[in-house]
Amino acid sequence: MAESAQLNQIKSLDGTLQTISEVPNKNLQRKSNDRLPARPTNDVSVRSKILPSPQGQALTGKQEHYLKRELISQQVVYEISELASPTALQRFGAPFRSEYGEVAPVDSDLPLLRYIFVHHVRNFPFLDQAREKEFWQDKLQVFLESFANKHISSSEDRLEETKRRKLAIKAQKLVELMMVSGIPTASGYEERIRFSELEVVDRGANEQGLLVNMPEGNSINGWDINVAGVRTTSVKRTIRYHQHAEFIIRVKQAGKPDIYVGRRYGEFARLHKRLRTELPGKVLAPLPKKNKSSTTSTLLSAGGDDDASSVSSVSTENTQPYVPEDSSSLRNLIGKGHSRSPSLHSNRSPRASGDFTQQRVMLYREDQRVSLRAFLRTFLQNKQIAESKAMAEFLTGNVIKLNQEELEDIQKRKEMDERRIEEQRRFYEIARERAKELDVYMERFRRDIVERNGLTKLFKEIKEKPTIADLSVEYQKFAEWLRIEVAATIYHLFLAEDNSPELLAQARRIHSMMPYLALKQVIRFANPAVVMSGVLDLFLAQPLGTKSLAQRVFGMALNDGIRSFQKSIDSLVLKIADPILCQKLRTFCNSPEDLKNEIRSEAVVEDIDLIVAILRSERLPPELNSEQTGKVFNAYVAWNHSVDNVDDEMKTGATLFAHLKQLLKMYTRQRDKAQMLSMIQEPVTLHLFRDLFTIFYEPLVRVYKSANVYNSVTDFADFADDTFSVLDAAQRQDVSADPNQTVQSFIDLCQRHQENFYKFVHEVHVHDNGLFTALMGWLEGILEFLRHGPNGGKLDMNALFQGAVDMGRINKSAAIAEIDALIKWQEERKKWHQDKTRQKMAAEGTANCAPTPPGASTFQSSDFGLDQSDLADLGSDSESDEVEDDIEDGDADPLASERKRRARVADKLRRTAGEPVKPPIKELDGLKEGFLAMLRTVLAD
Repeated sequence: MAESAQLNQIKSLDGTLQTISEVPNKNLQRKSNDRLPARPTNDVSVRSKILPSPQGQALTGKQEHYLKRELISQQVVYEISELASPTALQRFGAPFRSEYGEVAPVDSDLPLLRYIFVHHVRNFPFLDQAREKEFWQDKLQVFLESFANKHISSSEDRLEETKRRKLAIKAQKLVELMMVSGIPTASGYEERIRFSELEVVDRGANEQGLLVNMPEGNSINGWDINVAGVRTTSVKRTIRYHQHAEFIIRVKQAGKPDIYVGRRYGEFARLHKRLRTELPGKVLAPLPKKNKSSTTSTLLSAGGDDDASSVSSVSTENTQPYVPEDSSSLRNLIGKGHSRSPSLHSNRSPRASGDFTQQRVMLYREDQRVSLRAFLRTFLQNKQIAESKAMAEFLTGNVIKLNQEELEDIQKRKEMDERRIEEQRRFYEIARERAKELDVYMERFRRDIVERNGLTKLFKEIKEKPTIADLSVEYQKFAEWLRIEVAATIYHLFLAEDNSPELLAQARRIHSMMPYLALKQVIRFANPAVVMSGVLDLFLAQPLGTKSLAQRVFGMALNDGIRSFQKSIDSLVLKIADPILCQKLRTFCNSPEDLKNEIRSEAVVEDIDLIVAILRSERLPPELNSEQTGKVFNAYVAWNHSVDNVDDEMKTGATLFAHLKQLLKMYTRQRDKAQMLSMIQEPVTLHLFRDLFTIFYEPLVRVYKSANVYNSVTDFADFADDTFSVLDAAQRQDVSADPNQTVQSFIDLCQRHQENFYKFVHEVHVHDNGLFTALMGWLEGILEFLRHGPNGGKLDMNALFQGAVDMGRINKSAAIAEIDALIKWQEERKKWHQDKTRQKMAAEGTANCAPTPPGASTFQSSDFGLDQSDLADLGSDSESDEVEDDIEDGDADPLASERKRRARVADKLRRTAGEPVKPPIKELDGLKEGFLAMLRTVLAD
């Protein structure tokens, strides 16, 4: 009986035993109408063959899916491109006005975007209160149409084109994913290509986990580096010698022997400065602050060894005396004053047994070493930085030869790295084991959330129950699981990573500077709604019809930009010394968009530079004479030659063409600034800004005021103080300490403050006037679409296909061949991306990824209506379409910029070499009209 009772009990994280006899185990029988939502399976073949069509169906399940996907993809591309049109909103239908009256849903030219807008944008909490005519038509529509008519950021400005293209591609892929996943087919046989090992490969590529901190075998863009040790060097100044720390970097490249270089902290700072110069505009991670603290901990040595010799960067002592107060953590934490004493549990450690003795070793500048390693590896993640001249010289210049003392120092630090990683592994393993105790409850919690209105039920429970103890059993256990997750996150951020010392130092500085009490009183007694309303009145008021203060401020900034561009233009005009050429470029920038697009198309079709197409065009005044035409073509030839070759004889012509390209860019950017200035001056801009403030800000202010949010300021301050205390205690523990105590200390931290956090969420929800309930309903509306599709029905791809065949719009065999070619292309593309991912993992040493944090697999993408293979396709597409930002300085050498651009194009071609090419689609175009009509009907609700 006692054993039976124990089987029905589990040990909670607070140490108490709780019965689970009332909770249905996931292995027990469930009611027939109480099934869990299905999870995705991986029991599919690596490359499945196309099976025969089901009886009575014209297409197989696979053919159905990929035909639907192709037609939806084409429609999404069209609709996204049409957003740039000034008439796009008029074709949306309600609530936007149209010259032809209200557009019915079944007549909308943009059915996909119209459905997303009507169901997931217009009914978003806050926006659902906006009035149709006053907000949507008279303000938002007028503003967006005015913006579209100004054609800001023209396509010849390569920087703006890159940003706009990346945004359009990302929007296109997300809309395609949503519609392909959400709109089902009528047959019920829809099937996707799957690779059983694909999910594992992707997880290995993305979850490097603890491997990024490994001292060896972490190759990044061709570089395997480790800041392996620290030594002291003496430098003679005016009279005497001064000692400095020098960080020893081990550098390994494929096919080359390991080398070691020594770099002082100042040389890291100079590398940072050189990279800013070599790569202008590139966002660089900050250099870790100088940290002169040393780390003290115990290392093992053989009992008979005499390792007490003095080393410049390492000193050893007995373990029995007290630990100095200025020592710091083995776990890589910052700081003087955060010592780490031998653990109370160290006498139980197997490390202290046998023929080995423990020595306390002080490692000089250890925290600085690991933070600089994280700094370098962060830089090397960027391919452009990894291939830069500054980085190559920093990692390979002035190779050093190590002496015996330095080799011993490196070995000690390597052992420290290994113990640190092992400590992290033990932490995650114990946390994961504790999370397993909650599996029974978490499965039921998952089911509650995934089922219809699950989020609404969860927040209704939070709204009705004032404490965690009042919640139902499943939600209480979810709170326990959440404590483990938060504890693991805190540990990972502030203890486990190489850059944890720097992050913790920043958090301490911010926490020490925050005036929490003053902030609490300001929030308590001030009325932010009134304050912000007064500020808006001050900035947006237009006394006697004059410009508002906001218009003057923004206008002044834009006018400064316009004047700056004019100075550059005047300088370039003097260098070109031909007013006719300059005037023609200016005329092009100010021409109608249709004419500019025609000239751009000519340049693309004839494969010539846009400058040549502009200057030779007879539609742009003034016309060039024969001498000027010859000069332009000679300059173009010299430009192309000089980009690939350094030739002083053709430098003059190339310089002229470079100046013409710069001048076109300056004219374009100056025009863009002028168009933005005119947008600021329009009254509708100010009115729209005020309305958006009223819609979004005021409801939130009312909620926070009625919920007494100011009390949470001191609660957060207490949590921060407690967190730093726990981190300090973890610092002082030895590596041989009981990991269960370490895990429990972080979980206890979260448990001490969970009631304050729950009180905050509960109070906000009680006083939200239905706002958060509406927000949960909005989220569930999206999930309902992804799981079950639109209310208008399903896409009958078989009827569409057979109808087009019967009407003679498509040839059946040719159309089937194109669909099969699409399926084959998708299979080959998945396999190609899979192989590329494996190669990358093998090159970077990430094949054996670290285990995921506890609870990470509680939810699957299928729980929310998204197929895992569709998500994998989205990642593959995003990687293929990725474009490097072309950050250019206006005064940069155009020839050098063009060489870099062509090098990027060549690099992209090399990276995508062997990628399967999408087959041409011609016969399936005959399905577009019928598919659009069917799509409108399905999405008309």
